[in-house]
Amino acid sequence: MSRRNRYFVNEYCAREEEIVNDLTAIRRDVNNSQSAAKDNALKLLQRIVEKEPPERAETEGGLYVGAAGISYAFMRLAEYSAFGTEASKKHLQLAERYLRSSLSTVQGHEGRFGSGFLLGDWGILAVGAVLAVIRGENEISNELINRYIAAGVRCKEVDFLKCGSDEFFVGRAGYLYGALWLNRTMKKTVISLDVMHEISRTIIASGKTYAQVRNSPCPLMYAYYGTEYLGAAHGLCAILQILIQVPSFLDSDADIDKTVQTCVDYLLSQQTTTGNFLCSTDEIDYSRRIIGNDDELIHWCHGAPGVIYTMAAAYLRWKDQRYLDSCKRAGDLIWRKGLLRKGPGICHGVAGNGYAFLLLYKLTNDERYLYRAAKFADFIHSSQFQTDARIPDSPYSLYEGIAGTACFLADFIEPDKAHFPFQDVF
Repeated sequence: MSRRNRYFVNEYCAREEEIVNDLTAIRRDVNNSQSAAKDNALKLLQRIVEKEPPERAETEGGLYVGAAGISYAFMRLAEYSAFGTEASKKHLQLAERYLRSSLSTVQGHEGRFGSGFLLGDWGILAVGAVLAVIRGENEISNELINRYIAAGVRCKEVDFLKCGSDEFFVGRAGYLYGALWLNRTMKKTVISLDVMHEISRTIIASGKTYAQVRNSPCPLMYAYYGTEYLGAAHGLCAILQILIQVPSFLDSDADIDKTVQTCVDYLLSQQTTTGNFLCSTDEIDYSRRIIGNDDELIHWCHGAPGVIYTMAAAYLRWKDQRYLDSCKRAGDLIWRKGLLRKGPGICHGVAGNGYAFLLLYKLTNDERYLYRAAKFADFIHSSQFQTDARIPDSPYSLYEGIAGTACFLADFIEPDKAHFPFQDVF
């Protein structure tokens, strides 16, 4: 494949056009890719253990680039029957070993826990609580859940972080994603809806105040280190998504429901003709200069591969075809330009972009999207990618490295279970 500045040209496009109406050929390609993905996922996990063993794994960086994220990946893959019972047992043991040091550090903190779901203590507590239940250690799980609940008190302070208190990585939105994940994974309410609603209302109040002061065209707006991001990592879309997904929150207040949908419509209005979304509001005035530019960002963290989850959540909530159409436009862009040179990860790599096709497959049941996911899975292990792609700073981690890639491959093998880590919209 020839290459461009940020991405490899997708030469699978021609093959897709050849077989688009041949369901048998599509399924044959997908089945072949799934067989390869199973072997490749296990190889990735083995490489992690060899190159970043539990006793030497980096405890800093939380779920994002720390050992806790690797623990999550092993715990996640233990759920999949495709790898066999013995592999599942081994994966759970490794999940515990990778989490041990990070959890010990967090448990030693006194008073307030360091804020942050992806980049702080909250995510470690959440993964530890779920892993403890799986291991039959209910007392430990309850202790960690209580600590998670206690940490949430800080989220009720409007400006508890000077850099911005509402986004996904370190702010209130991340806390709510963790709470939703805990409740769903444990199949019971461990973080009460009252707590989740109160924090959600704080997010609404914070966004309204900021938008009014800044005279924003969007009724809710947020800044992180002074920048009004729109993407999933630090921006508006991830905040809106969790507000949509907190159970019964929008149902409880018609005005809030209308406000959140108006914000989604604002975000939708910023989708470019190519299907992408800008990184931040300060790019909007000159967006015409970057539409179709080979240098545009097409990452989960910044761009269409992250905003697609917000549009999917909006579609499932309001059943408005515009949101599904937005997802499809984003998917077409990712198909053309999503084979990123930055690496294999889920934050700004090929696996993260491949997840968009698993989402679209679940939304539409169109097997073309499963084919597209298959080709992204194949490309990660192609000789060209292995030779020409960049090596991430944290090559074995959940968000930048191959731990997240392994999650994508496992989800591709069993697509009905698929969801981007901590962002299941269904």
